Amino acid sequence: MTRYISKTFLQGLGAILPIVVTLYLLYWLATLFEDLVGPLVSVLLPFYFPGLGLIVALGLVFLFGMLMQAYVFRALFNWSERLVTRLPGIKVIHGAVQDLLDFVRKSQGDQGNQVVMVTVSLGDTEARLLGFVTREDFEGLPEGLGGPDEIAVYMPMSYQIGGYTLFLPRERIQVVDMPIDQAMRFAVTAGMSTTRN
Repeated sequence: MTRYISKTFLQGLGAILPIVVTLYLLYWLATLFEDLVGPLVSVLLPFYFPGLGLIVALGLVFLFGMLMQAYVFRALFNWSERLVTRLPGIKVIHGAVQDLLDFVRKSQGDQGNQVVMVTVSLGDTEARLLGFVTREDFEGLPEGLGGPDEIAVYMPMSYQIGGYTLFLPRERIQVVDMPIDQAMRFAVTAGMSTTRN
């Protein structure tokens, strides 16, 4: 009976926890936008109601995205970004966030060929690890970091925020026809997640 109660509880927790965490993160993001933009909107506009700050913030983000499609605005933004990233400490934080966003942006497109299987030897046994191609061109990087026939593959660790970057010959990888977001979910849950659309 105890085992049945535990199993049922864990099954319910497994079903509801992802929904609760997702809703909480959306709530936190909406509250953050409202707290940042709301006071400014209440000063600039003759009327204000709760949620208007969030609406204005989302509109500003969309407008900024439209402006980034214009060459002149994009060049000006890149120039100002280079100035800001020269400040001590900012470059490291900005670079890490930018790289993460680039990875997420790539995962939204048709980038299935970036998911790969890497074969490694564990004594007498060969094992395969799931990885993600992060770089195929090493031009502009320090000499010796990557060769002409090598690629960089990120190997995530299950249930941890971390992993390893391996520099591998192309023939040591096998392309997997799988979207990056599904592969990442599969990797970080130690293969226990099921594919979801």
